[in-house]
Amino acid sequence: MIKAYIILACYIIFPILIIEAFKRWTIVQKIGTVVLAYAVGIIASLCGVFDFATPEVAESFSKLQSTIMSVAVPLAIPLMLFNCDFKLWTKSLPKTAWALVTGIVAVIIASISGYFIFRNNVPEIAKVTGMMAGIYTGGTMNFNALGAALNVDRSVMAIVLAFQMVITTPYIFFLLGGGYKIFRKLLPYKDITHKGRMDEDEVETNDVENYRGMFEKKNFWGMMKGLGLSICFLAVGAGLALLITGKLNELVVILTITTLSIIASFFKPVRELPKTFELGMFFILIFSVIVASMFNIHSVNGGSWYVGGFVLWIIGVSAILHLILCRIAKVSGDLFCVCQVGLLCSPPFVPPIAGAMKNKKVLISGIVVGLVGYAIGTYLGAFLAWILV
Repeated sequence: MIKAYIILACYIIFPILIIEAFKRWTIVQKIGTVVLAYAVGIIASLCGVFDFATPEVAESFSKLQSTIMSVAVPLAIPLMLFNCDFKLWTKSLPKTAWALVTGIVAVIIASISGYFIFRNNVPEIAKVTGMMAGIYTGGTMNFNALGAALNVDRSVMAIVLAFQMVITTPYIFFLLGGGYKIFRKLLPYKDITHKGRMDEDEVETNDVENYRGMFEKKNFWGMMKGLGLSICFLAVGAGLALLITGKLNELVVILTITTLSIIASFFKPVRELPKTFELGMFFILIFSVIVASMFNIHSVNGGSWYVGGFVLWIIGVSAILHLILCRIAKVSGDLFCVCQVGLLCSPPFVPPIAGAMKNKKVLISGIVVGLVGYAIGTYLGAFLAWILV
């Protein structure tokens, strides 16, 4: 168990090192902290860091990982929302809502059509379909919740997670490397968010994630106030969930903390708390390292390649449908990109994309779309699995 405790310590140390690297090196700023966190987790997994001597220890460590992930995300959500200016964001609300709804519809269509194409080749196809639909309407944060809710075999979950990472990671790098310019040409529309995009020589890519001064004494107590408020919101959400449903219902918890966080952001003292967004990203980095550390290359080598085809089908078809529907409503290319990433990859991936596009104005839209998808993704996935069985 000593090895397990060392690894747990690394889950905290690695994000700190990533943040320090982000502050110092331009290449890390262009890649993004979340992408780097995933890379660290995957590399550690490939090196066999998470191989344990006995299955009992491995199972105990897996439960500990799940516990940390289930706490990290609800703590991060309020911290990431406190500094957001929702008064400005409401002007772009109609098109953001359209991008959200059409994105979810596109994932549902892609998932159901994929079910009929791959149903004879993918194990537990109904459950996998539900799990993929849930993951791609809120990202990897829904992965464990859906796996448990649908009682998916852990070996199947490992295969799905492996292919999901293999396919989505190049897509993220494509956008970070300038792929968003293609979507700007395909969706050449301007709205309130488009006005916020700045020329590349006006702002640095780390304008969205500014970790400078995060660990300085002058910002410490402000961050602690934000963290304390986030813990209070989580406690309220958990209390309401127990009161309403008799258990820690994830939907009630997430909706409660998101609503309270948005309300709190309208108060200037809360909105001006220093570095709360960056502290929220720190918790997201912990989550990202843990999720990526679950990557198992043997699942890709020995797993069903039809699962990879199924995952690729859902991502490709949903992206094309979403693009067509957004063009109908004249949604801008930047807004489309952050909403796509928020749904397919989860909210933590939105800041690096917004930073690459030099457009902080679309940040809130991407995060909110991802959070709404996260809140409903588990239930959408469970419902789809139920009707397809």
